[in-house]
Amino acid sequence: MIKITFPDHSVREFENGITGYDIAKAVSHNLAREALSISINGELTDLTRPINSDASIKLYTWENDEGKHAFWHSSAHLMAEALEALYPGVKFGIGPAIESGFYYDVDPGDDRIISDTDFPKIETKMLDIARTKTPYARENISKQEALDFFTKKGDEYKTELISELEDGTISLYKQGNFTDLCRGPHLPNTEYIKAVKLTAIAGAYWRGDEKRKQLTRIYGITFPKQKMLEEYLAMLEEAKKRDHRKIGKELELFMFSQKVGMGLPLWLPKGAKLREQLENFLKKVQFKYGYEQVITPHIGQKELWVTSGHFEKYGKDSFKPISTPAEGEEFLLKPMNCPHHCEIYKMKPRSYKDLPVRYAEFGTVYRYEQSGELHGLTRVRGFTQDDAHLFCRPDQLKEEFIKVIDIVLYIFKTLRFDDYTAQISLRDPDNKIKYIGSDDNWEKAEKAIIEASEEKGLRTVTVIGEAAFYGPKLDFLVKDAIGRKWQLGTIQVDYNLPERFELEYIGSDDQRHRPVMIHRAPFGSMERFVAVLIEHTNGKFPLWLTPEQAVILPISEKFNEYAKKVLNLLNIYDIRSLVDDRNEKIGKKIRDNELKKIPYLLIVGEKEAESDTVSVRRQGEGDKGTMTIEKFAEFLNKEVRKELEDIN
Repeated sequence: MIKITFPDHSVREFENGITGYDIAKAVSHNLAREALSISINGELTDLTRPINSDASIKLYTWENDEGKHAFWHSSAHLMAEALEALYPGVKFGIGPAIESGFYYDVDPGDDRIISDTDFPKIETKMLDIARTKTPYARENISKQEALDFFTKKGDEYKTELISELEDGTISLYKQGNFTDLCRGPHLPNTEYIKAVKLTAIAGAYWRGDEKRKQLTRIYGITFPKQKMLEEYLAMLEEAKKRDHRKIGKELELFMFSQKVGMGLPLWLPKGAKLREQLENFLKKVQFKYGYEQVITPHIGQKELWVTSGHFEKYGKDSFKPISTPAEGEEFLLKPMNCPHHCEIYKMKPRSYKDLPVRYAEFGTVYRYEQSGELHGLTRVRGFTQDDAHLFCRPDQLKEEFIKVIDIVLYIFKTLRFDDYTAQISLRDPDNKIKYIGSDDNWEKAEKAIIEASEEKGLRTVTVIGEAAFYGPKLDFLVKDAIGRKWQLGTIQVDYNLPERFELEYIGSDDQRHRPVMIHRAPFGSMERFVAVLIEHTNGKFPLWLTPEQAVILPISEKFNEYAKKVLNLLNIYDIRSLVDDRNEKIGKKIRDNELKKIPYLLIVGEKEAESDTVSVRRQGEGDKGTMTIEKFAEFLNKEVRKELEDIN
């Protein structure tokens, strides 16, 4: 018999060799139906794996990301089996589970094209195979056996991947007539997959290298119930309506230009106003928490990022160095702001009494993203971070970290992001080569994040291997109005950059000490945050934030001058307004400006001009009566105050 410890710390005895599926069945038949994968002593694996010693386990269902991962990873293999049946000789690259579904990069062959018109027959074949209830069977094999198998099959993509693996770490999964190189985990069998939808097709260079062959990337998603697929497709339709690229164009917030360059957004006047409101909002919050604003250049000497370690980690994937007329002098476009802030901290001696020092900057940075990965404002090559770096004593670390959490939560509350999870991202203890710094510093940093999160009562998940290369972090995953998850806001603890830049302060013992550094960006980036905000609100921003709070609509050209007078008065009251003086009928003006989601429409004609009033309409609500300009200004500003008071 072996002892199995459950997440609630209860312990039960089972026969040696029992599987996760049988344990789930012993707990309840419902759990056996719903369980998709299991972790055994922290290792995520298949439900069918035998357990041969005492162990701590956790069972995962569709409600867990780990369960969905196994489901969608298995679905990628199912699609590959269907493709192999329909297109003999097709070759396979990689086929991972992703946040929503899965994809597989495939090489159909030089004389064959797979397009979205083929999706229905591929989906049908997938469902036919799924109904056979074929098991996903794992086999551990040697490196040579794996090379022999895929060489004989003629799949050079798999043999390339295998050549980079260590012997003794390789496993295959087989279901039906398909065998794949894979670590798993997978479902017990194909019958779990009840609903299939292939969603997109794209080109993808093998291993992201533009010099290598372009494969066909097929995206899909699957579900354990048909109804869940129908709900997902309805959500996708709603997502299309909310697409920030579509709404951003309609509301004239931002644009892209091929001549300027891919992934480099241009903010139009209305979008610039929106960004300015967000920046001013955060600046006020930061001022209350003792931050000081700094401004740093868009470039820096290459040596700056060699010192920080960024060049070693990301240099080959960044924009190439800029050579100057001076021999041997090279600069880089700024990929992040932290090295500049380290140099500002270092400008003068610091005492323990001076700490914490908090520097904030809306700093624009540049990172080279592959053209195929660019997507509106959510994935760009130039973006502005609402960045800040805090330098504190070790005894101040947890308190400062908690204050940053408070800022993030205040922002979420203000902007109605009510459903969020905090992800604690730690380093992978089995792959320390990815990170810089000592074990001691990493342990202290990870401990501070975990304790601060517990103290704030955050709903958290812990992910191993997702830390930044210089330290662990706390990322905030937000659900928007239609249930999609976005990563917004990050807080990172860093003992390493202070060492690399030799940052110091004189302690109460008159000795030199290293400060601890906190990196934080509550919005993450202005571009990504605005994109998510557009889709979350469907472009209908809160009154305090919206770029244009009111539009003045003269009934005819005769009243254009009075409309301008109203505009000037509203400007005095800090109400963001404009005049629509087009030579159009008033009904068309009302309809057009309703579609622009401007909250208040102020109609002016002869009666209003004579009485110094405006006729007020609320977007989506209709007529609010006639008011003097002063009364309307008071009415609108009262609504703004109430919006913000309700939050506080």
